[in-house]
Order: sequence, then structure tokens, then C-alpha cells
Amino acid sequence: MEALRVRRFGAVGLAVVGGVGLAVQARLNGGLGASLGDGVVASMISTGSGILVLLAIVPGSRVGRRALAQLREALRVQALRWWQCLGGVAGALYVVSQGVSVSALGVGVFTVAVVGGTSAGSLAVDRAGLGPGGVRVITVRRLIGAAAGVSAVAIAGHDQLAGHSKIALLVLPLIAGLGLALQSALNGRVGAVAGSPWAAALVNFVVAGCTLCIALPIEFLIRGKTPGELPTEPWLYCGGFVGVGVIAIATSVVRTLGVLVFGLTSIAGQLLGAVLLDTLGAHRPPVTTWIAIALTLGAVAITMIRPSRAS
Repeated sequence: MEALRVRRFGAVGLAVVGGVGLAVQARLNGGLGASLGDGVVASMISTGSGILVLLAIVPGSRVGRRALAQLREALRVQALRWWQCLGGVAGALYVVSQGVSVSALGVGVFTVAVVGGTSAGSLAVDRAGLGPGGVRVITVRRLIGAAAGVSAVAIAGHDQLAGHSKIALLVLPLIAGLGLALQSALNGRVGAVAGSPWAAALVNFVVAGCTLCIALPIEFLIRGKTPGELPTEPWLYCGGFVGVGVIAIATSVVRTLGVLVFGLTSIAGQLLGAVLLDTLGAHRPPVTTWIAIALTLGAVAITMIRPSRAS
């Protein structure tokens, strides 16, 4: 029991780090999309850089090749279904929403919409047992935790939400949030079969890249114009590298925490990441951000209480 408790707290710490990474990735991909004037192209650049990193890590190592062989065998005997490898489709939608929506909505409003979708999606995904941890029933504590997570981010972004005129743009990050919950569950299952979070991350990025290859020409036809010039700031091209770490962390810990607790803990990390980015940018984070962080951590604690196996 003590070992399980230690493992769960370690997983919470990693999930917070992953949430910080999501905040950084959103800022980078949003900046790249704004500079190019094209969120889909920015997403392709981010995803492509992640694929290059993972192709060097996974097939280039003995452990990685063994993990890929295990995935092939699992697919052959249908221990892993082909559709369970499609978490990258949701990942592609998320990075597109970053590139398209962040610059227009702001990080605060974008995050509120994503969290709302993720919280609702996490409850459904856990209840359906799509993640590697199996079925986790919906309880009052889990509902309270999900509601508290959404409330926390709404508090943090209330000044941006007030009187916002681009409500239609909220639909994309809301759907992306729903997709993130499904992505975490599916990638966690792939990682459990492969025995490697890096192999699962490679599958995720390749599927995301293929999805974007389909979306890109469609987007060009709709827009009728090409993106602008590539920006000269090198850090804007690092979103894919950050995303590799985020996916690997999510794949590693979602089996221990479940999709909902992982999502709530990631929210706390995103808020901490926003504080860090604001501090580095010489902006003093408001008190509401700290209140939101405390509320989110409280939601995680409430949701993690397990008085019985059914909780």
C-alpha cells in the first residue's frame, strides 16, 4: 500500500511537469501560428520536429526496436486494436487549435475551453474503460473534482473571459480538450502494450503527422493563400520537442492515475507554467492564478481519495 501511494504521488509530480510543458507548447505553437498566419502549417512544423526526434530515439535503440516489435505482434493477434493507435488524431487537433486559437483568444481563454472539454471527456473515457487502468466509475468526488478543475481555470482566466467577442473560436479548443482525454487513454494503452512511452509517443506523432498531411491541402483550398514567411526566432520551432516529453509523460502516468486525475493534475501544471511564463516575461501573476492553482490541487486530492475499490 505504501509503495502504491509513493508511486501515485510520483505520477502526480510527473503529470504537473507535463502540464507545464503543455503551457509552454501552447505559447510556442501559438506564436509560430501567429507569425506564419497559418495554424495548420505551424502544427505541421511542430509535429514534424517531434517525429524526427522520436525516429532518432526509438528505432535507434534496442529497447525501442523491441517495443515496436511488441506493438506489431499485439496488432497481429488483436491484443491491441488498430483504432487504439489513433490517439495522434486528437493530438493533431490539439496542436492545430493551439496554432489557430491561442493568438486570437489568449492563453487564458484557450485553456478554459480545453479544460472544460478535457474534464468532461476524462469522466467519459474513464467510465468506458478506454485507458490502460480499466473502468473507473463516476462518483460524486470525481464529479466535484472535474467541476473544481474547470472552475479553477475559469477563475484564472476570468479577466479574459469577461466580454469576450470571439465565442465561436472556443468550439475548436473545447473539442480539442475532449480529444486530449481520449488521446491520453489510447496512448496509455499503446504504451502499456509496448512497454515504452517513447514507442507510444512515436505512434502518436506519426498518426498526428499523417492527419495533418490530409488537413493541410484542404486548408490551403479553403484559405486560398499560402502562409507567411518563417519567423527568425529559433525558440518558436521548439513546440514539437516539448510535445515529445509531454506525450511520453502522459503515456507513463495515465495508467496509475486514470485519465481524470491525470487531466486535473496537468491543469495545475498548465497554470504553474503560465505563472512561469508570465514571470519570465516580467508580468506579475495575479492572485487569482494562485487561487486557481490551489483549487486545482485540492480537486486532485479530492479525486484521488479512494475509500473503496469502486471509487
